[in-house]
Amino acid sequence: MSMTSIERMQATLERRPVDQTAVAVSPWGATVQRWRDEGHIGPNEDVAEHFGQDLRSGGWLNSVVDLDFQAVTIEETEETILRLDGNGATLRAHKLHDSTPEHVNFTVRDRATWEEFAKPKLLGVDRRRIPFESYRWAKQYSAERDLFYCWGGVAPFEQMHPLCGHEYMLMGMALDPDWVRDMADTYADLTIQHLEVLFSEEGAPDGFFFYEDMGFKQRPFMSPAMYAGILQPAHTRLFEYAHDNGCKVIVHSCGFVEPLVPGLIEAGMDCLQAMEVKAGMDLRELYAKYGDRLSFYGGVDVRCLISNNRALIDAEMDAKILPVVRGGGGYVLHSDHSEPPEVDYETMMYFVERGRKLGRDGA
Repeated sequence: MSMTSIERMQATLERRPVDQTAVAVSPWGATVQRWRDEGHIGPNEDVAEHFGQDLRSGGWLNSVVDLDFQAVTIEETEETILRLDGNGATLRAHKLHDSTPEHVNFTVRDRATWEEFAKPKLLGVDRRRIPFESYRWAKQYSAERDLFYCWGGVAPFEQMHPLCGHEYMLMGMALDPDWVRDMADTYADLTIQHLEVLFSEEGAPDGFFFYEDMGFKQRPFMSPAMYAGILQPAHTRLFEYAHDNGCKVIVHSCGFVEPLVPGLIEAGMDCLQAMEVKAGMDLRELYAKYGDRLSFYGGVDVRCLISNNRALIDAEMDAKILPVVRGGGGYVLHSDHSEPPEVDYETMMYFVERGRKLGRDGA
């Protein structure tokens, strides 16, 4: 029997049978523009709806320390722009392509600068942090189409590094863990306090989607012991808050984070998203270890899609997806990363349609 998208996603996150694989896509802006230029997608057409995505998200809170600060341009070239932002961070961004900004300088470097510059501005509720209108619109849009609606936003690791940079944050984990734990707890408090206001006025979502990039190639940014002592308490509070609202928790993390997965499960994660192959993640291994406790979302090597070679794509999908659907586990179709402009429209459509079919027939 056919399911609605919300029914399909709920069943997936509970690892129950589905009528077909749930689907999500995340093409780069440049990818979408290419497909529009080629006439595959209309000028104002919603890309997620075009591919039949089963979920929607909204409600990203503004975690910038100083909401009154106007960004200052320090230097600008044809290719880059250097700015001082409301976190007291000086970052260099590329103007010609999407990329992570270069970390240049930070006001917050230790416990003293955190307590003086940042923490006082992150206490209490400021309604300017809450995107009431966009959350309301996306929630209504999802309800009208029976889509699974997630509150989506960053968790403490992704809130801390824009403030103090990865280097100072990671040095702090080693040299002053109480400082970094206090930052994580403060950001968790900030998130929960503002979500309580948002949900009291606009209603709770169907799920939570936390973005938390905690790994790089072959390594997480921290040891499991550091995670347990510094970040996990904040994650536990956030994930328990989601569960208290009747919502499952999806956690996105790029990079190699397998050593952190047991702690994330203990904190309350219900679904792991991305599983970046080139960083060392393997959906098959993760499913074998944690498939009785987790659903999975992604894990298909985007480099196969970039090749636009259907034989390679078929082999990758069969190797990664079939063990999960045949084992009765929950799975959301997605690549292991966002889809870049090298991916042909026809390739993306083939990937989506074949992925749905694997969920119908693969078991």
